[in-house]
Amino acid sequence: MKKEIRIIGSGFSSLAAASYLAQKGYSVTVYEKNTTIGGRARQLKKEGFTFDIGPTWYWMPDVFERFFADFGKKPSDYYELIKLSPAYQVYFGVKDFVTITDNLPEIIIAFEAIEKGSGKKLASFMKEAQSNYDIAIKDLVYRPGVSPLELVTLETAKKVNQFFGNISKDIRRRFTNTKLIQILEFPVLFLGAKPSDTPSFYSFMNFADFGLGTWHPKNGMYSVILAMEELAKELGVVIHTNANIEKINVVDGAATSIVVNGEVVKGDIILSGADYHHSETLLDQKYRAYSEKYWDKRTFAPSSLLFYVGFDKKIENVEHHSLFFDVDFDVHAKDIYDTPRWPKEPLFYASFPSKTDENAAPDGKEAGIFLIPIAPGLEDTPELRALYFDKIITRFETLTQQSVKNNVIFKESFCVNDFIKDYNSYKGNAYGLANTLLQTAFLRPKLKSKKVKNLYFTGQLTVPGPGVPPSLISGKLVADLIEKNL
Repeated sequence: MKKEIRIIGSGFSSLAAASYLAQKGYSVTVYEKNTTIGGRARQLKKEGFTFDIGPTWYWMPDVFERFFADFGKKPSDYYELIKLSPAYQVYFGVKDFVTITDNLPEIIIAFEAIEKGSGKKLASFMKEAQSNYDIAIKDLVYRPGVSPLELVTLETAKKVNQFFGNISKDIRRRFTNTKLIQILEFPVLFLGAKPSDTPSFYSFMNFADFGLGTWHPKNGMYSVILAMEELAKELGVVIHTNANIEKINVVDGAATSIVVNGEVVKGDIILSGADYHHSETLLDQKYRAYSEKYWDKRTFAPSSLLFYVGFDKKIENVEHHSLFFDVDFDVHAKDIYDTPRWPKEPLFYASFPSKTDENAAPDGKEAGIFLIPIAPGLEDTPELRALYFDKIITRFETLTQQSVKNNVIFKESFCVNDFIKDYNSYKGNAYGLANTLLQTAFLRPKLKSKKVKNLYFTGQLTVPGPGVPPSLISGKLVADLIEKNL
């Protein structure tokens, strides 16, 4: 008889794990507390507009290709990918912006035009970043974080200094222009920590950016979730929505069942892709591997204040992805990491998927997503949300030289309280644990419970870390670990 595996949550890592485990011959059932699958990668549809609620950047296409190839498939079997050209633009002031194109040779030329000699330096930096990418993404991140020896290879031995240096110093050693520095520091923000706290080795994110480019799945990132759902179901996975998990039951030191909407459901293996901290609160106190003190001392990636806006006209002077770095980055970063508080003048990001995808908005209209990174655990009120929307939309109008406030048909928001309510997210964090030196690989919370047999975890709070590609990898890692232990 097949072993029964019960999976909590239906985000990228859970769906990936479900497919791998079903492929290995197990009977797999997924339980999602919300009405739709996808975890943080859900979708909002309103008045003919379609928004990705969560991730909007599709980077590292090779990781997605590797995932689907493990099942004899290709991403194109399920969804269409569009390479963005340009990839994105960065605003530094009124009519002052840098456009990042879709290929490295043109980016090198753009750098050289801004700072003499920087083109050659960028080429050298990117060569090193590509080498790190090959080591990290093709090898290291596919290791389960069980032992520090996983990091010791012939290649990493040559780069040991890069684990103790940091991205910020490396970039400033090569470049002096503030704009170029901020553009190069931007990709590591996806890892959840300040560039000054991110090991030099993580420059592989710069290769993901300039080397591999930025993509858009037709109909948005949710089309990837739907593809993974289709794949999982093809493999025999059963998925239940509106299925809230109330407890993980432990008998004689082993997880034996979960309580779903008041009903006890037995399982040979329990795997949680939900928030790791929350998942452990489903256990009796004595079975929790990590204390409240432990979680409180972790460096978390930011939370976010997000707005989903329907405009009754096309928005000008912006690309599909636009970053607004017209205020002091260091001041905003301190408000996130050092003295958590609402930033006085926040950096923000805007995405207009309808620039690329006609299905994102009705004809002649524009879908806009605005994101402000903030510290987890902040007070979250309707008044604060309204205040910050006004702050960024006023700056947006000034920087892009157009009026848009009176063209808003509707706006929906999502912030700390929603991350907690919808995802049981610790302090309302949006991206999980930051990838600092002391929170890398084997130093992250474990895939396998240290106290309970047959209990496993996957997702952004465990290995390899935050982001969509790492979540796919996390699902593979935990599936392989379960197979090995069984």
